[in-house]
Parts: sequence; structure tokens; C-alpha cells
Amino acid sequence: MSELPNTENNHEQDTQSQPEGQPTPLGKVQPVQLKIHLPNRKFIVSYVILGLTIAFFIAQMASEYIIGFDLPATFMVKSNALIRQGQFWRLITPVLLHGSILHIAFNMYALYVLGPGLERFYGYTRFFLLYLVGGFVGNVFSFILSPANSLGASTAIFGIVAAQGVFIYRNRFLFGRQARYTLINITGIVIVNLILGISPGIDNWGHVGGLIGGLAFAWFAGPLFKIKGTPPDVTLDDTQEGIRMWTTAILIVAAFGMLVATNLLF
Repeated sequence: MSELPNTENNHEQDTQSQPEGQPTPLGKVQPVQLKIHLPNRKFIVSYVILGLTIAFFIAQMASEYIIGFDLPATFMVKSNALIRQGQFWRLITPVLLHGSILHIAFNMYALYVLGPGLERFYGYTRFFLLYLVGGFVGNVFSFILSPANSLGASTAIFGIVAAQGVFIYRNRFLFGRQARYTLINITGIVIVNLILGISPGIDNWGHVGGLIGGLAFAWFAGPLFKIKGTPPDVTLDDTQEGIRMWTTAILIVAAFGMLVATNLLF
């Protein structure tokens, strides 16, 4: 997985410094090291999701041990037949379920590595909406294009990966040269995981849908910063905060909800 690159020391202008006391030649400026104050947030949502998902997995294992079958999966797994009967909550609840220790370990490690760094810039509510949108769109894709039952948080995780790529690309002035290498790294991770997703037993359509959902939400509602203040002491001003995140989430859910409705009707 690829973490967000360090934003430190990426804001020094590429100019040569002049000896002290000498005038600055025409057309050149003295180098300025910007001290950007980054958002200072605790990573609440990432860890709450991680803890809740682990709790559901424990409930899955406990129910199998006590009553002989996976009770949470019975009511929450993505099942096309039951969705067609009106159990539409199954288009989002699979993100809380996993099929094995390896399955949940991989997804929760990805959330642990990627989630806090992105949540720092997204904020609590917007990051939570991103997670839900990625999970929902991924399960819609799976419902329309895959007949098999499925479960897992990978739909939402792929949404986070896509959002990280969009964030770095649109705010690349913060990361300097690191932005290009990080984007290449993210692209490689996505391609490798999609290739691995061709293997039997993996819901690759859910991964593709999660990517599309995360990308759409991040592009239209993700942080888009501009520098505010007087150098060298400046802050980041997010130009896409506020009602935009709710509007984007509602429109995406409505659009893919219509795909589900169309599939049910025709």
C-alpha cells in the first residue's frame, strides 16, 4: 500500500540565494521556505470502522462456533436473489463482513495504512461518506455484473485508494516531486490487485465499482487546497468543503441506485 507522501520541504523556490547585504538582481527573488500548517485531526473514523469491522468478524466466528452457521452473513451478505426481494441494505452491509482471517487482515491493514493519512485531509464526515460511497458503488457493480454472493470491505478500500490518487494529483503542489512517484505507485497497486482479482472466488467487479465510486466522490467533493496567508507562515484553505460533499454523495448514490432499479425492472 502507498501512504501519502511527506509534505515537508517541498515549498522552497528554485532560486539561488544572494550573499548577505547584496541587492537582489532584477528578475530573481530570495528563496522562501513556506511553513504550511496542515490540518490537525485525530483519526477517529478510520479506527472506529476498523474496530467495528473486527467486532463483526468476531460475531461471525462466534455464531459459527455456537449455532453452526454465520448469522451476520445470513442477514448482511450481498445476495442478488435477496436484493431483488427488497433487501437493499445488502448493497452496503457486506463491507462489515469477511470470509477468513486472511481476508479481514488484508483489508484492515490497508485501512490502517491508508485511512488515517487521508482522513487527516478529508475530515471525519467526508471520509466516512467516501467509505460508504466506495462500498455502495462496489456492491452495485457486483450486483449487476456478478451472480455470486460476496462480502468484504475491499469495495470501500479500493474507493480509498482511488481517492488517495485523486487527492495527490489535484494537490500535487503540496508534495513536489514525490507526487509523481506516489501516483505511479498507486497505479501499480491498483493494476496488480485487479489482476489478482481475476482469480476464482474474488469479486473483481466489486473492486472496479469501488474504484469508480471513490474516484467520482474524490474528484467532485475531495479536498482541493489553495495556500492562504502571508509567506512564510501560511495555511491550507479547502475550496471544496461544506455542502458539496453531501450533494456529491447523494447524487452518486442516486445514480447507481437507478442502475439497481433498472436492473430490477428490466
